[in-house]
Amino acid sequence: MQHQPILAAVDLGSNSFRLQIARVEGDQLYMLDGLREPVRLAAGLTADKRLDTEAQQRAFTALGKFAERLRDLPRKAVRAVGTNSLRVAKNSADFIPQAENILGFPIEVIAGLEEARLIYLGVAHGLPQTKDNLLVMDIGGGSTEFIIGNGLTPLRLESLYMGSVSYSSRFFPDGKITKQNLKQAELAARIELQAIAADYRGQWKHALGSSGTAKVLNEILLLNGYSQSGITREGLDKLRAQLLRVGDVQKLDLPGLRPDRTPALAGGFAIMYATFCELAIDQMQPALGALREGVLYDLLGRFHDNDMRDVTVRQFMQRYGIDTRQAGRVTRLAQVFAQQFLGAEIDEAALHTLNRIASLHEIGISVAHSGYHKHTAYILANADMPGFSKKEQSRLSLLALAQRGNLGKMQGQLKNTEDCALAMSLRLAVLFCRNRSDSDLPALRGHFNNMKFHLSIGSDWLMQNPLTETALHEEVMQWKILGIEMQLEQK
Repeated sequence: MQHQPILAAVDLGSNSFRLQIARVEGDQLYMLDGLREPVRLAAGLTADKRLDTEAQQRAFTALGKFAERLRDLPRKAVRAVGTNSLRVAKNSADFIPQAENILGFPIEVIAGLEEARLIYLGVAHGLPQTKDNLLVMDIGGGSTEFIIGNGLTPLRLESLYMGSVSYSSRFFPDGKITKQNLKQAELAARIELQAIAADYRGQWKHALGSSGTAKVLNEILLLNGYSQSGITREGLDKLRAQLLRVGDVQKLDLPGLRPDRTPALAGGFAIMYATFCELAIDQMQPALGALREGVLYDLLGRFHDNDMRDVTVRQFMQRYGIDTRQAGRVTRLAQVFAQQFLGAEIDEAALHTLNRIASLHEIGISVAHSGYHKHTAYILANADMPGFSKKEQSRLSLLALAQRGNLGKMQGQLKNTEDCALAMSLRLAVLFCRNRSDSDLPALRGHFNNMKFHLSIGSDWLMQNPLTETALHEEVMQWKILGIEMQLEQK
């Protein structure tokens, strides 16, 4: 991939939207500029999990500011990711296209474990090398991620559905802090933490808190004399007593507490306090890096041909016992068809997508051979796939489902020219490689325009391969179901 001197990451968090821009020097990043907008997206989630109009407008305003800063950067140099609020919002599908139009770049909604992986990547790159295991905790507005890692490698990843904004809205809706509601918030967090406590407790030597809540709590504890270094259990106890004495977040007058952080303080504190109790933490230091730095380093890896998505594909092939020779045959032939069908319009990203699904198209056989394409589609849509966004997984799943069988199931799903061409390329590659051998194939020539496929193939070869000829004529009928013409020409 061509060198790109400037990279940018956009983190659409549940509390804040952040933009980070960095300069690339070799395999290092030097942070140049950063913007933060306190959007508080999670506070705009209604009882039926829909983003209300006010939250959406705050988001659009923030994205408009980011767009001005990103205006001259190429598409491949910017990666925008959405986290918990966009994962759970039922109207995300309506919100995201509008947000993308304002920002000027695609927005990926990432899964909780992928968010955790990227957070650890951002934190680890800002630390000196050590042989000790680390615990990294990131309290976001709608979810909290926990990672145990060593060096640059995450060893254990978890994402729990509790965040500073969501807990503040749920337990402290009027800003009042009482013994009862603070205890309720802490107990709710401890219940969530019990699912991971046994696996996490005692498995690390140093604890780090990334992102805003940890930094704010650290600042408050230090500036008020509650702690001499970092976040400590003793310091949290003192802050807890102060919160109960004042009884109202709006009346808090604490050095280190910025006005934009005040509304989410109580919920964030309850999660941090519960974590110290459940995971037996004595001290936690604030981390320099966070999700946005992790996104930047992950993006840098793609430019250096060290794409986590390709690592995941290889791991899946091994995990599901893929026949690598067959996967290679299908991949190579699918590429040939795609380049013919799309011609000059094909881009690098589309080829990568096709290569990945061709490599993984048979993972469903590990479940059952009958209908294996359906099992493949399900796995790709629902598995944790490091490096992939939910949208990318959905596209892989779509192509997996389309690889064989009746195309009636694809009505309304193959919505653009590129997806149709990739689906056709994969179907034909699977069809021609059905005998699972390295036998010679005929000269194949194809093109695609105006939603019409044309495939030229030698008549002599077809006469010697009647099963394939029958399958090709069936393919013509299948594409008619979608209103797409496929024309076979025998030469």
